[in-house]
Amino acid sequence: MSETCGFVAIVGRPNVGKSTLMNRVLGQKISITSRRPQTTRHQVMGIKTVNEAQFIYVDTPGIHILGRDRNKAINRFMNQAATQALRDVDCVVFIIDRTRWTEEDQIVLQRLEHVEAPVILAVNKVDRLEDKSTLLPWLAEVGARREFAAIIPLSAKHGTNVPELEAEVAKHLPEGIHHFPDDQITDRSQRFLAAELVREKIMRQLGDELPYQVTVEIEEFRDEGKIVYISALILVERAGQKKILIGDKGERIKSIGREARLDMERALDAKVMLNLWVKVKRGWSDDERALKSLGYDLD
Repeated sequence: MSETCGFVAIVGRPNVGKSTLMNRVLGQKISITSRRPQTTRHQVMGIKTVNEAQFIYVDTPGIHILGRDRNKAINRFMNQAATQALRDVDCVVFIIDRTRWTEEDQIVLQRLEHVEAPVILAVNKVDRLEDKSTLLPWLAEVGARREFAAIIPLSAKHGTNVPELEAEVAKHLPEGIHHFPDDQITDRSQRFLAAELVREKIMRQLGDELPYQVTVEIEEFRDEGKIVYISALILVERAGQKKILIGDKGERIKSIGREARLDMERALDAKVMLNLWVKVKRGWSDDERALKSLGYDLD
């Protein structure tokens, strides 16, 4: 049997479960998740090799409408990163949320008009449907919006029908040698994953209190075998945001650090000594040069 290998873009509007799906497929956490829309800001590659087949999934930021409060350089970057992932892929998984079609879903559909690769529609979160009888009419309705290679209702969180999705994706992988070693699961560095884990804990603990103007930069990553020393700088745009992040007597930043450290220890299989600092850097989210220096770079 010949080898197959292909790139699979996972796209959709914010907060439909793209990162949850990729983590489920890979069987471990590569992309961070939270209930807050636009948690994913970068393209994140997840690699899964099963016998002769290598799936290279590309998790993407949610494609969203740019408006008065969503027209900063970082918003434009996220939309560009998602659109760029559609180039030269072998298959697209377009995720929508059970029985709700939004203006942003329509924008994603429009972006797919010129994509020649087959598009699989994944209808996520069907486990939350109160009335299951609404599902079949809904699948017929969305199926009429374009010609999909397949329409699969699933639950990324619980794994329902995810093997069926993978089997459908496998049909579209072209013959070719594997691009990555069979045991590699991502193209991202441990430094990147460490920064993302800190940001995830911030989003989860302070999602309702802090706007999106928070990012994390790893200043030190020193692996000494049994212990990994990590120093992370959390950047915010205003002094009030810094105060919220630190919390009363430093309790909030300690909680964020504790949760991030535990996840890092699981991911790195080593003891982690984590230090966090918070710094105000005004306007970083709307400054293209600052974004590039912080790793928001499409190259």
